[in-house]
Amino acid sequence: MNATVTPPEESSDLHLVLPGRSTPAGSGWNWLAGGWNLFMRAPLMWIISLVLIFVCMIALALVPFLGQVVSTLLQPVVLAGFMVACRSLERGGDFELDHLLGGFKKNFGSLVVVGLLFLVGEVVIFLFFAAFMVFTVGTAFLMGSTDQILTTLAGAGLTILLGILIAMALLLPLMAAYWFAPVLVVMHDMQPLDAMKASFFACFTNFVPFLVYSILMIPLFIFAVIPFGLGLLVAIPMTIASIYVSYREIFTEEAASVPAKPTFA
Repeated sequence: MNATVTPPEESSDLHLVLPGRSTPAGSGWNWLAGGWNLFMRAPLMWIISLVLIFVCMIALALVPFLGQVVSTLLQPVVLAGFMVACRSLERGGDFELDHLLGGFKKNFGSLVVVGLLFLVGEVVIFLFFAAFMVFTVGTAFLMGSTDQILTTLAGAGLTILLGILIAMALLLPLMAAYWFAPVLVVMHDMQPLDAMKASFFACFTNFVPFLVYSILMIPLFIFAVIPFGLGLLVAIPMTIASIYVSYREIFTEEAASVPAKPTFA
């Protein structure tokens, strides 16, 4: 049964609906269409913001190991800033660079914890994959005869593929827990674990629309990378905006108390 929670500040005119609505399959298309419409309200600012973030990520990548860790921890903070910008655009406002600092100004610590939990999950999955490879392929090299090693090498491709599939299966619930967490933290002051739990259940409750959404994303990004990758300057902002659109449909209703689907036309 859905419950509503009144949030403060940025989303003061929204009610948070928990555990989230179940939406029809066609919502997958609506989220992308809504993301496109939000992008088209300020395309230049979306592209400038994306380039700035990309430059910052390159700068962090120059710092061995620590840079990658910091980048992962700050990803939900940056994403929260984009969600604040989407809210402004939805309400007829502008997209300003100051919006990108929204996650740094509000609930920064909680957003970093979301990034930390995601990083820990990634590390656990990587260690599982590494252990799987050691106990399958690695054991033959350490203890096997020449014939066993050759046989293992011959089947290594399938073993690696199996390991990758297992890792992807483990990554799916982690991504589900992460998907809505930044926007729930920044817009509704949810605690990191509560936000990730709500995101996890919302994603799997809406498995079919997310499946449609994922299928539609494949050709979008294929076409985006064809013209020297320049299409990513549109596809990535559109994807970020679609997260906001899906959050609005699944988790919120207007403060007027009548649940209504938001429009992004």
